[in-house]
Amino acid sequence: MEELLDVLAFEGKPLAQLLDGLLSRAVEDVPGAVGGAISVCHREGPLNVLAAWGVSETFAATQIRRGGPVPDAARSDDPVVTADVFADPRWPWLTRDAVPASGEDWDRVRGVVAVPGRWNHSGVLVLSVVLDRPATDDLIATLDRYEPLISTALVVADAGSGLDDMGQILRSRAALEQAKGAIMAARRCDEDEAWQTLRRGSQEFNVKARELAVALVEQLGHTPVKPAAGMPPVRPGAQARRAAERLWAALTMREEEAG
Repeated sequence: MEELLDVLAFEGKPLAQLLDGLLSRAVEDVPGAVGGAISVCHREGPLNVLAAWGVSETFAATQIRRGGPVPDAARSDDPVVTADVFADPRWPWLTRDAVPASGEDWDRVRGVVAVPGRWNHSGVLVLSVVLDRPATDDLIATLDRYEPLISTALVVADAGSGLDDMGQILRSRAALEQAKGAIMAARRCDEDEAWQTLRRGSQEFNVKARELAVALVEQLGHTPVKPAAGMPPVRPGAQARRAAERLWAALTMREEEAG
């Protein structure tokens, strides 16, 4: 997380510049990326492209109009991955000729990965990357690292808060980092797998990942998690605490069996 916080050093700058910075970091982490976009649906309105790079400057908007990985991810709330977007039978109407794009990178377009997220009770975002090679499921974990940062940026912007508050909000995600650290130790896995474990637990038990993380940290530390200065505390509900207990029991049981 710390290596990403420098992306947020945009005090006094508009949201668009912040999103461009986050998008640039995301596509840099994906080998073979020739495009990337952040698309957002605000309060049940239409899906729109807020930031785009490379071939996605036209390709993301075309998908929203005609169909493709980006709108499918927004609609299903699940990641969408395709090895060859123009040969995928899910979108027979999505062809090279249907997209007003040109240039050498456009001729190299192959795979697409689109990862959805939510930034308020009715707001949806999709972080998508276009590649010059087949996309694979392992790229979901890469983009998942950026989705919470983008969500936070949108929440703060929607609330009318200054960007100074954003650093505090992101640093209040310390519980997420602690929870991932505990999972890494229990499963002897890397950070990406730990985040996926937490994310799956959140979906399985129908609780927010942040609440599950706080409940897990408080369960292990036997003390309430202190929020960042000036930030309201996160108080996990009974469902989140039960989810944390069951998740940790499953993790430690696997460790005992492996031992």
